[in-house]
Amino acid sequence: MSLFRSSNNNFCAFCGKPADADRKLAASRIGEIFICRECAELCARILAEEDNGVDQIEMNQVPSPKEFKEYLDQYVVGQDYAKKALSVAVYNHYKRMSLMGKAQADDVKIEKSNILLIGPTGSGKTLLARTLAQRLKVPFAIADATTLTEAGYVGEDVENVLLKLINAADGNIAAAERGIIFIDEIDKIARKSENTSITRDVSGEGVQQALLKIIEGTKASVPPQGGRKHPNQEMLEIDTTNILFILGGAFVGLDKIIEQRTAEHSLGFGSNVATMTDEERMELLNKATPDDLVKFGLIPELIGRMPITVALKALTKEDLVAILTQPKNAITKQFTASFAVDDVELKFTDEAIEAIADTAIKQKTGARGLRAIVEKMLLDLMYELPSVPGKKALEITKDFVENKKIPKPESLVVKQTA
Repeated sequence: MSLFRSSNNNFCAFCGKPADADRKLAASRIGEIFICRECAELCARILAEEDNGVDQIEMNQVPSPKEFKEYLDQYVVGQDYAKKALSVAVYNHYKRMSLMGKAQADDVKIEKSNILLIGPTGSGKTLLARTLAQRLKVPFAIADATTLTEAGYVGEDVENVLLKLINAADGNIAAAERGIIFIDEIDKIARKSENTSITRDVSGEGVQQALLKIIEGTKASVPPQGGRKHPNQEMLEIDTTNILFILGGAFVGLDKIIEQRTAEHSLGFGSNVATMTDEERMELLNKATPDDLVKFGLIPELIGRMPITVALKALTKEDLVAILTQPKNAITKQFTASFAVDDVELKFTDEAIEAIADTAIKQKTGARGLRAIVEKMLLDLMYELPSVPGKKALEITKDFVENKKIPKPESLVVKQTA
């Protein structure tokens, strides 16, 4: 680079100030763009701060597995085994990243450990993945496997999953390359049978095949606006080597496949899936082998890239009651704060909370359905109460939940005593 002074009548392209005796400008190689020392130093600081933020994980500042578990306990009720397994897996993944680029004895290369979560709807699969990313302060993206199709067919290409992560990182590719992607409903793209189909399965096995490369680690080209790739379109390049993939699904029927295998090995004296408790079913699912997953419909290559399999149990009534009341962002706490804005003191009795949990169990929606139940139950009051002046007190009882006996808004007004 060459330097110019005021006699050249050149200006800094960043701050717009001209060159003078004290302000020297550095020219680009093409000689048409200039930058002064102050702006160059500012750019260097910004880039250094950016690198420090990205390299934070590589500098052995990742929480220990116990610290991960303690953090998860604040937001996720139950699922202790899953939380412990996930904490160890994520810690090992980022520890592997911290060792990359450093000399290893005997050129040992630590492989990436992606995770497969198996559990019924509403058991906390997405919440676990999101909370881990929140603790690590890394970009996090959720994708639905059912919307994906093999490249060239109607639907989303698998590369669009990476675009969601880039958008979550505000366009910072380097930060996205250290993020976490959660792909839900992975069981819904299982192939229909173990035998190879003579017709192309573009939304099932085809998607599994397309996911292989990005999960294992590759330099992928992503359309910046999403959608289909075009020949003359500029692409975003992203390396997926250090992206942690967590795949989740309900895998309905997998327990029967495992039970059949274990029953055969025990000469027919295995337990009956229909009479199992949730704890026993979780223990059974944690015994899933690659062969069991192949019988379910996942291709062996995909299973090989998901070495860690963790089963989550269906939530019990006690778990749902705890979810309604204990976490930092518990649903009852959210509604209490929301009603307080309209000068309403909202309280839930213990029996009412148990009744809400019973309703969620009957609907088989798990924790995901709790908010919808409370929203529907309080809809009429949320409509009427903001129009009623004065301080109001509302107590949610078991009778309120079960019989939907909504009191008149005027009757909730607290009468002022002289």
